[in-house]
Amino acid sequence: MTQNVTSAMPKPEHPRPQLVRDKWMNLNGTWGFEIDAGDSGVERGLATRELNSSILVPFAPESALSGIEHIDFMEAVWYRRTVSIPPEWSGHNVLLHFGAVDHDATVWVNGVEVARHRGGFTPFTADLGGIAEPGTDAVIVVRARDSRHGMQARGKQATWYNNTHCQYTRTTGIWQTVWMEAVPEVYIKRLRMTPSLADSSITVEVPLSRNRSGHTVTAVLSDKEDLRIEAEAKADLDLTPSLRLTVPAEAMRPWSPEDPFLYDLDVSVRDGAGEVVDRVSSYAAIRSIALDGKVVRINGNAVFQRLVLDQGYWPDSLMTAPDEAALVKDIELSMAAGFNGARLHQKVFEERFLYHADRLGYLVWGEFGDWGVSGGGTIGHNQQPTASFVAQWLEVLQRDFNHPSIVGWCPLNETHQVLHDRLTVLDDVTQAMFLATKLADPTRPVIDASGYSHRIRETDIYDSHSYEQDPDRFRMEQQGLADGKPYINRKDDGEEYSVPYAGQPYFVSEFGGIWWNEAEARQAAEAAGTDVESSWGYGQRVSSEEEFYARFEGLCGVLLDNPDMFGYCYTQLTDVFQEKNGIFTFDRSPKFDLERIRASQLRRQPSKPGTNPAEFG
Repeated sequence: MTQNVTSAMPKPEHPRPQLVRDKWMNLNGTWGFEIDAGDSGVERGLATRELNSSILVPFAPESALSGIEHIDFMEAVWYRRTVSIPPEWSGHNVLLHFGAVDHDATVWVNGVEVARHRGGFTPFTADLGGIAEPGTDAVIVVRARDSRHGMQARGKQATWYNNTHCQYTRTTGIWQTVWMEAVPEVYIKRLRMTPSLADSSITVEVPLSRNRSGHTVTAVLSDKEDLRIEAEAKADLDLTPSLRLTVPAEAMRPWSPEDPFLYDLDVSVRDGAGEVVDRVSSYAAIRSIALDGKVVRINGNAVFQRLVLDQGYWPDSLMTAPDEAALVKDIELSMAAGFNGARLHQKVFEERFLYHADRLGYLVWGEFGDWGVSGGGTIGHNQQPTASFVAQWLEVLQRDFNHPSIVGWCPLNETHQVLHDRLTVLDDVTQAMFLATKLADPTRPVIDASGYSHRIRETDIYDSHSYEQDPDRFRMEQQGLADGKPYINRKDDGEEYSVPYAGQPYFVSEFGGIWWNEAEARQAAEAAGTDVESSWGYGQRVSSEEEFYARFEGLCGVLLDNPDMFGYCYTQLTDVFQEKNGIFTFDRSPKFDLERIRASQLRRQPSKPGTNPAEFG
């Protein structure tokens, strides 16, 4: 393996666990850096000279770990680094990969523009063939534009200076791993693995850089025992060779939260002489997702999804996990509290998070960070998303399709807009993102938009958001589901945001958000009536930890006791800046007795295939 890691390199792990080659090099570390406040860098020669400071990639310049910690707005930022390409890569092309750059990126290598990309959450690649060869130096220059103005997908990044309510410090520029790898002329671009539990198979589609007469593609599926299944396809008959791997019944282990079994997968390309010209290692799983009335079944079982809202922020590194252990820890903390999955909220997480979710059996709903497009009024209202959202979302689906932990997609969130007799841009983009998702991935359910503006009658899942804090009122609010009249988000004057409910599987995908901060409560008691609150949460803050337990158990109980509810999503896993409604603090310290939190949720367990969901006990 070419990779040479030192202890000083942040995030040295391979960033793409489902497509790994031996010849790769991590480019995280110290880069030249300069803030371009007026976005005049091209005119001022920033593309061709050394920059005036340095930054630790892949941490955003707003973060403490970057070494910059500049939290004001930056219209543009520049990066520069000279990389020596290993001479042992001779005979190969060099690919330069960026995990994510927020928001509009332009990349030059040795003075030649090699890539442009829009979107702060998705990866992109530049082929350096003919520009930077093995055994030579590559001078990499990156400009990232991240304007506070205009319509762009920002997720929870504040469009005003201060953090407020559920809007947080911004992320500008490079915030995921930068890396290189060496590939031959004919190489595997990606893998697309479609499992079928019905016939115990995995279909592996293998897009190649080009088709070549006489070349073949071979896929080998194996486990740690004696299983070895091989399939081969000619690489010149179809644009995308497809191979089917069928697992014998005695070796079948469906992936599930209880048994998150992963098969090893090796895919190679051979030339006409039978020599291997490209090889990647990966992993795969077999599991099914089906909708049965109001039930979501995994491998035929009705699994109640006890999800937690995870926003993926850390105090010193913002949207970038500080290290690998932090990704694992968040999953383990969530599971310790009794959750079996997460809604990854308003952010596309690093792919290594999904790898750990795959191996730990953690259910995930993938979501796009679509906030940041309000056309006036309160944040989240009068959204005006653009066609760029569809392109960026398709990149998400392409990157993450293979992860068995992902059990549903959420392209849009809280798109408040009243239904009226004229179609809007929001209607067009919602339709486009829903249809694009169904075409790109027919294997998973899709919510057209979580909460508020359901615009697609055919949406697979229907949901609502409710931060009612009184369990009795919450129960009354949710009891209509049994009669096909669930709680639906509406304007205060009763105007409708959504098309009518049509009997789909239903869950409350945001609830709770119980506001509690022990230090503030103690300070308030000492101050005797003085307003000392510097935090924010939903509804009236509880007055004690015991009141929290009572409210948490009561709210969760309403949904756990409802036989027509297939799951829920509690807000949220951790505090985030001023938002103090997490199960854990922002630094991941526990706020509560996790056994009590866990016990409140484990009253409802999976049923057997074919049973009534009311039989959950």
